[in-house]
Amino acid sequence: MGSPDEVRHERLTELRRRMAAIPARGAASTTRAPLSRESREESLPVPSALGELLPDGGLVRGSVVEYWGASSLLAGLLAAVTGAGGHVAAVGLPRLGLLAAVEMGADLARLAVIPDPGSDPLEVASILLDGLDLVVLGMGGREVPPARARVLAARARGKGATLVVAGGRWSGSVLRIDTRIAGYGGLGRGCGRLRTMRLDVRVRGRSTPQRTGVLDLTPRDGRIEWVAAQSDSFVPKVVEARHAAS
Repeated sequence: MGSPDEVRHERLTELRRRMAAIPARGAASTTRAPLSRESREESLPVPSALGELLPDGGLVRGSVVEYWGASSLLAGLLAAVTGAGGHVAAVGLPRLGLLAAVEMGADLARLAVIPDPGSDPLEVASILLDGLDLVVLGMGGREVPPARARVLAARARGKGATLVVAGGRWSGSVLRIDTRIAGYGGLGRGCGRLRTMRLDVRVRGRSTPQRTGVLDLTPRDGRIEWVAAQSDSFVPKVVEARHAAS
């Protein structure tokens, strides 16, 4: 085994090789339709219930979004983009629920997962922005240095890709999404299975008023989906603090 620098160089070279093998952004899939022209040029799709809270109805291409809270909604973002024919990477998110993403409609053939990006996840994200539609980068509560943030933001803008920074402090993001688990439904009803999860969601844009909403993750037509909460059909269970970042 070589030095740490040599190992890092080999990993980045391999990542660039794999990126070169990915079809051009928006290229057609053998199993799914590509992203529409409007989606490619303006914004990426999101779960419809979340889209109602976002200023542009989706994740604007070329932008950086700061995200805090439940990883289950991140799985919904992956599902929405890959299910529409886009290419996505999840970086530094070892606990991301891929099974949940599949149940939400994700196409794993269009998803690259890098649970351990090494000592410089920002460089890995920079490479991935070159050819993917969406990069979700887990930062584990760390702050992104302003100089690096400006470089990455410029790269995302230049490539027309969207960067979601999960659990990382980022100055200058155009949008911030905060989520908090409000409760679970379906417990104690004889089936012994969790059926619904509820999220409180707060969205803050750089130049738009704050928006808040409540989303339910619930079974529907053989899959699970994020839908706008229906208060009369949900009896929440109190959530302990340890679930706050689930």
